[in-house]
Amino acid sequence: FAAATAFVEPELLAIGRATLESWTRSEPRLAHLGHFIDDLFRQEAHVRSAEVEEVLGLASETLGGLSSPADTLANAELRFAPARDAQGREQELTQGNLGAFLRSPDRDLRRSAYESYTDAYLGHQRTFAANLTSALRRDVFQARVRRYDSSLSAALEQDHIPAAVYHNLLAVFQRHLPTWHRYWDLRRRALGQSEVQPFDVWAPLTRETVTVPYEQAVDWICEGMAPLGADYVAAMRRGCLEERWVDRYPNLGKQQGAFSAGRAGTLPFIKMSYLDDVASMSTLAHELGHSMHSYLTWRQQPPIYTHYTMFLAETASNFNQAMTRAFLLKQGGEPGFRIAVLEEALYNLHRYFFIMPTLARWELDMHQRLERGEALTAERMNARMAELFAEGYGSTMGFDRERVGITWATFQHMYMNYYVYSYATGIAAAHALARRVSAGEAGAAEAYLGFLKAGSS
Repeated sequence: FAAATAFVEPELLAIGRATLESWTRSEPRLAHLGHFIDDLFRQEAHVRSAEVEEVLGLASETLGGLSSPADTLANAELRFAPARDAQGREQELTQGNLGAFLRSPDRDLRRSAYESYTDAYLGHQRTFAANLTSALRRDVFQARVRRYDSSLSAALEQDHIPAAVYHNLLAVFQRHLPTWHRYWDLRRRALGQSEVQPFDVWAPLTRETVTVPYEQAVDWICEGMAPLGADYVAAMRRGCLEERWVDRYPNLGKQQGAFSAGRAGTLPFIKMSYLDDVASMSTLAHELGHSMHSYLTWRQQPPIYTHYTMFLAETASNFNQAMTRAFLLKQGGEPGFRIAVLEEALYNLHRYFFIMPTLARWELDMHQRLERGEALTAERMNARMAELFAEGYGSTMGFDRERVGITWATFQHMYMNYYVYSYATGIAAAHALARRVSAGEAGAAEAYLGFLKAGSS
């Protein structure tokens, strides 16, 4: 299909902007295409001839499938040694239950699960490295074919994002690393330990277990999102309880992580592993943010504008987490529950304001090495990852450089060209917007719903 339609943009550019704009003014059925035309001519320098575009279209499936071998290896073939708890009992470890083990009060279980998980990836590190290198080379190739200065520019300029945004994010992150160093030490003292390791980042600060069944999570998320109105909440509740949007049960071989997917004309389906805890509730809220963004865009926009950029996507997802969390903290409740909600917030901030910017630094470095003609190996990739985490952990966090070094292989996000940085910009925007809506600021909820309905229009 991409090859068959490859002639469209070169032909439109050849017709000329003045003619196209006159058509949108004189023909009501074309009036909505004004933004599309504006965007097309903004990217004119990077649209190639119909023949080149056809070749790129024919290659799109092959180039877009480079994540599949790593996905299959990680989720269908990788086997983890059983984790062991403090009593020496074995517990089966899968992609779906790793998070539950890392949040266990049993430090032996946390350590064992972490080591088993990372060791499995280390056992296949050269395969993962070769596959990801191919994907990074794809990014460089496509940037050069489209005549961008770099793979970073190619990824960002399509979404109207200046490269300076990326570099500024990394600079701000590095400037504030001492905040994380203080946090590691605070966590060490709160846990009553002489030192902390990466597998202690998710350790609970209370022995009290907080259980959140799926239906309860849906209720709380809906109450948290109530400021967006009854229609928003009703659609979300139907999706969770009646229309089967959510594939929620953990299963052997089920893909790691969580995501919302679909296209205009379908429902927005969610894949996750729900474990009856606060973290799972937060993940559900996050994915529902994506799903409702899609749901409202698909219902509101014509087909040409039903795609929104990844830069915007993580604002909608983190917004729902922020709103749900704020609602739960306002309710008061037992100290153990409030601690669990605050811990979930810290897990979230750690992932998006620490892990993702660190991965973004690494991703930029790897692309630039390929652009300079350097070779990538598993050893070089691991060494650079360990260096970046060492800088982020400071002197407080003890860690195994080899196991931390393989972190890049555990994130399928690395196959999505320059995506991980948008988690940090997304969560920052989400909290700014959520504060306005939660405070009842006039017009804030309506403006936010307008953003969700806008798609790429």
